[in-house]
This record gives sequence, structure tokens and C-alpha cells, in this order.
Amino acid sequence: MKRGTRKTMSPAQLAANQCNAKKSTGPRSDAGKAIARMNALKHGVLARSVVVRGQQFSESPGAFKKLCAEFYASLMPVGAMEEMLVDQIIQTNWRLRRARRAETGEIALNVDEGYQQRQSVHPKITWMLWRVDGDPVWAMEHSASGAHILVTWWQTVRSAVEQSGELSEETIQIPFDGQPNKLSDELKQIRAKFPLPEPGAPDLAARRADVKAKVLSAINRKLSLLEWRWKQCEALEHSIESSRQDTAALPSAERMDKILRYEAAL
Repeated sequence: MKRGTRKTMSPAQLAANQCNAKKSTGPRSDAGKAIARMNALKHGVLARSVVVRGQQFSESPGAFKKLCAEFYASLMPVGAMEEMLVDQIIQTNWRLRRARRAETGEIALNVDEGYQQRQSVHPKITWMLWRVDGDPVWAMEHSASGAHILVTWWQTVRSAVEQSGELSEETIQIPFDGQPNKLSDELKQIRAKFPLPEPGAPDLAARRADVKAKVLSAINRKLSLLEWRWKQCEALEHSIESSRQDTAALPSAERMDKILRYEAAL
């Protein structure tokens, strides 16, 4: 053959090269793939260095081994160099998953902690705070927990009237330590509007029954109004709480910056 002349491959040589190329693409049989898949399980050092194992927080070695098996079965590395590259892909994927969990965990923590702090204020404590500002009834009527307390008190008054047949002076003394308040004033107005008949008056029993019915009717009207206000306040406060939780559904700037820098490094 002359110098510079390109050698032409025979059909037999071309067929042999194609056959050899097919043999170099990694395991193709089910048995060979199973062996390649098990290669990931041999990397104990990799698993120990990447998987977190602590007392309060730990990651699953089994989940990591499963991830290794999936990548090895999919990529089928051949030789130390390709195995090293696949190991780096696995480590990066595992750490990115950790960053996603950190982000969702931070969001859940922000929402749950804020909700817990708002719910930890007991209604009795809130009532004491209302009292500091003077007559607390107006403020209570504009709060779900306050309206609930007022409904309970009015129900107590109604039960007392049903049992005794009258709105007595003792019944009017709602627990405000004798201080003037809107609730006691309203009860006094009802009592003044429907006075009991004098002892010895004609048809005394019937007239007392009539007064009782009118007092209970006035109490029921007030209860209906308060129960409606209670539901309205609950709906409003639920909407506000949802908005607060939506607002909290972002990590703090410091935490988010840390997570983003972690991802960028990977």
C-alpha cells in the first residue's frame, strides 16, 4: 500500500468492531444489570460520609442505598472513573434532597410556631388584659374568644331565670368584681323593663310567669345576637390566621440565604 493511502476496513473487520463496541456498553443481561446494581451497595465509605446519623436527626441508610442502586442501574458505570462520577451525582442528588427538606421544614416551623404562640394565650388571660382598658365587654363582643365567654355568661343567666323565675340582683352580678360594665347594665335594663308584681297582687302567678317569659325572650334575643357575632368573629379571625400562615410560608431571609448558598455550592 502506498504512503498516504487510507486503509479500507473489510466487512469482517467492521462487523468485529461493531461487536466489540456492543460489548463495551456495560451489562445488558438481567444478571449483569443485577451485578451492576449491587455495585452501589459496595460503597460503604460513601454511605457513611453522606448519610447523617445523629441522635435527634438521622437519614435513612436504606434510602441512600436504594438511591445508589437506582443510579448505578440507570447509568451503568464502567471503570473507576465512571463510578467516581456516578458517586458524585448520587451525593449531589442526596444533598439537594436535604436542602429541599430543610426549606419545607423551615416553612412548617415558621407557620406552626407562630400559630402556637397565638393560641397559647388563654381566654382568661385575654379577659384580664381587656379589663385593664376599662369596661371589657365591648372588646369581648369583637373577639371570638370574648364573644364565646359572653355567650356562656348569658346562658348562665338564662338558666338562673328558668330555675328561679326571676332576674335577681345576684344573677346580675356577672364576674367583674362589681365594676360597672355593659353586660350588667343590659341586665339591669331588662330587670327594670319587666319588674316583678308586688306580693299579693291579683293573678300573681300568671303575672310572674308573664314577666319570666318576657325576661327570657329578651335574654334569648341577646344570646342570638352574641352567637351570630361569635361566628362572624371566628370567620374573620380564621381568615386572618390563614393570611398569617400564608405570610409565614417563606423561610426567613437568613435561613433562605443559607439554603440557597448550600444549593449553589452543590
